[in-house]
Amino acid sequence: MDILLILVVGAVTFGLCYLLDKGFSGAFRNKPQHKTGRSVRLSQHYGGAGVLLIVLGIAAVFRGLDDSKLLLLCGILIAIVGLGLIVYYMSFGIYYDDESFVLTTFSRKSKTYAYKEIKGQKLYQVTGGSVMVELYLTDGRTAVLQSTMKGAYPFLDTAFAGWCVQTGRNSADCPFYKPEESCWFPDMED
Repeated sequence: MDILLILVVGAVTFGLCYLLDKGFSGAFRNKPQHKTGRSVRLSQHYGGAGVLLIVLGIAAVFRGLDDSKLLLLCGILIAIVGLGLIVYYMSFGIYYDDESFVLTTFSRKSKTYAYKEIKGQKLYQVTGGSVMVELYLTDGRTAVLQSTMKGAYPFLDTAFAGWCVQTGRNSADCPFYKPEESCWFPDMED
């Protein structure tokens, strides 16, 4: 019986994540790049963990109302962390086509960029073998892509091809271009 309850809670949690993602996408993502189906997104585990933490937090709050103020406070804290994970998951994304991309982040308004507006990149190795590519844009913003993000490498390949076309270069003119080493754009100096 307990296993069945766990399976039902898991199915409801991931179903809510799916519905939230589709509803959010339909309401706030209306540019042509959003409709191509090509994007860089965070792992769906962020959204799933957020919904699960909210459910656990609410359960702890109701339990804490009867027994303990500490359980009540911890439940509120857990629910807030879960909400933060959902907001983080829903607010970041790069949506692109062959001509431009839309950068969407939590604290800033979405903006459309042509690929020629990419100035360069910095590469970071993260513990666990993950790679982070930080793209520098002409207006001072940066876009950080992790190798674990869904669609990161196809976007970088498309961005490099668009950057070459828009800046009048080809890959032979770019000695820095080594995708096998996670280098697509000129290295930015410190």
